[in-house]
Amino acid sequence: MTTPLPTEFTMVPSSHPRTTAERTAALERLSFGVEYTDHMARATWTLDAGWQHHRVEGFAPLELSPAAAVFHYGQEIFEGLKAYRHADGSVWAFRPEANARRFAASARRLAMPELPEADFLASIRTLVEADLEWVPSTPGASLYLRPFMIATEPFLGVRPAHRYEYLVIASPVGPYFVNGFQPVSIWVAEDYHRAGPGGTGAAKFGGNYAASLLPQQTALERGFEQVCFLDAATGTNLEELGGMNVFVVGADGVVRTPALTGSILEGVTRSSILTLLAADGVPVEESDIPLRGLLAGIEDGSVREVFACGTAAVITPIGRLAGETFDVTVADGGPGALTQRLYEQLTDIQYGRTEDKHGWVTRLV
Repeated sequence: MTTPLPTEFTMVPSSHPRTTAERTAALERLSFGVEYTDHMARATWTLDAGWQHHRVEGFAPLELSPAAAVFHYGQEIFEGLKAYRHADGSVWAFRPEANARRFAASARRLAMPELPEADFLASIRTLVEADLEWVPSTPGASLYLRPFMIATEPFLGVRPAHRYEYLVIASPVGPYFVNGFQPVSIWVAEDYHRAGPGGTGAAKFGGNYAASLLPQQTALERGFEQVCFLDAATGTNLEELGGMNVFVVGADGVVRTPALTGSILEGVTRSSILTLLAADGVPVEESDIPLRGLLAGIEDGSVREVFACGTAAVITPIGRLAGETFDVTVADGGPGALTQRLYEQLTDIQYGRTEDKHGWVTRLV
């Protein structure tokens, strides 16, 4: 089977680009998802014509009918990936093909049209070329790319829409967590669930994140930085954080992570970590992780490290787990040796500081 050639994304320069001074100022105050570049990629799908009107144009508000299906039935999916500037000035993406495949899988689950992988890759490449000067060179910074698709047909009947818009916007970002690679505290939600069996948990779908916001808010009010969800079927096993997968490192050297059951997002970073561990000969188990067993392991020392992973933060050590009836500190509360090593391995590949033995990075510019 041959890979289809990408459709060309026509370049329509922005009529209102930021000045050099404005862009410089924005790149000096990096946080996460606050500043946006001058352009966005875009394509339209209709039932009659399929994908058409591929272009990169000025970043601007969208004009949508109040009856657009996305507002009423939630047909919306998205992705998240980053463009990294290497020391020689070139810009690279990390495993964008995996994001393209997951975007297509999310579309299938939400009864939306699948964007060809070649078009997904062409859209991010053309957008980065247009906004190359927005890719930060500050250590630890990157250009976050947010592809998404929404149902735009103005129709209130309950069925898949007949018109969709695909877009990619870009945001120069610093570390997701303000303190960078430092342990975070996690509140375990025992009364709310992110997704259930047969639902949309494996899709990168806005509704899954909406379901996590109230528990996340509760966690923040209690002084915790993130929330972790248990499985909806039994309410006993770890699944994932609001937007990150989770790993547990035992004193026996075995690394455990929840199995993909259909209610957990298959993270690109999660997959990469599994590959790195296998290459290093580290034993890995993808299986249920009962909360009570994890707490007992932290208490008796048989669990040495716990960490979360995702595109935005890469890898984040977890130093504390708490819920209504428990509050435990993992080991000494600091980043463990394996967590630190995996973080350095991944970021060294992403920023071009070490050889990419797995063929994960793709040059964009």
